[in-house]
Amino acid sequence: MPELSADQWCWAAVAAAGIGFSKSGFAGVGLFHILIFAGLFGARTSTGILLPLLIVGDVSAVLAFRQHARWDYVRLILPPAVAGIVVGWLLMFRLDDASLKPAIGAIVLGLAVLQFVRMWRPDLIADMPHARWFAVSLGLLAGFTTMLANGAGPIVALYLLAVGLPKYEFVGTAAWFFLIVNVLKMPFSTSLGLVHPHTLALNAVLAPAVVVGLLVGRKLVKQVNQRLFDSLLLAFAATAALRILGVF
Repeated sequence: MPELSADQWCWAAVAAAGIGFSKSGFAGVGLFHILIFAGLFGARTSTGILLPLLIVGDVSAVLAFRQHARWDYVRLILPPAVAGIVVGWLLMFRLDDASLKPAIGAIVLGLAVLQFVRMWRPDLIADMPHARWFAVSLGLLAGFTTMLANGAGPIVALYLLAVGLPKYEFVGTAAWFFLIVNVLKMPFSTSLGLVHPHTLALNAVLAPAVVVGLLVGRKLVKQVNQRLFDSLLLAFAATAALRILGVF
């Protein structure tokens, strides 16, 4: 287990709670814990530390929202996501963070802008989110980014938001999708040396904070109306993209 100061342990616990909070439906908040873990352990190493904690959050989210899942959307984007995972795994042997972050940030920001347009002028691109090529493209992108940086939350959120899922179906569908995807990622991350007994020991200590974060987020989701929920997701996604691009 890594040696951390008291302050670092506090930040790690807060970030772990952020994982659970993001799994309750506020997917764009995912940038928060990605940045903290990257700062504590380094960008590449942090992906292996995050993955088991994400799975804890996924299992908790599935138990809380499983009855609301839309499996037609899961089946639509899962195959291209698996292909994206394989592509991302191969690229992790060659590419570094500096070359990947600007591209991912630009893509997420572009998707956020697209959804803002849909909200205010739905007639302009009404058919795009339901086109098969759109689902396949975003599924591939989600698999690619989740393998490289555990950063597919905003992408999947924007897709499920674009097809018009109500908030509970949104959360249940995302929960099942990410549980499947993150479990599939485990052998790839292990083969890269990113998941090992030392990281798993740290995960065991931080896992309760993930559950606490999800319970807090679940209560907030119940109190937020649909339009505010959609707007918050877009704001989180756009903020995440701008931060990845280094705007602030």
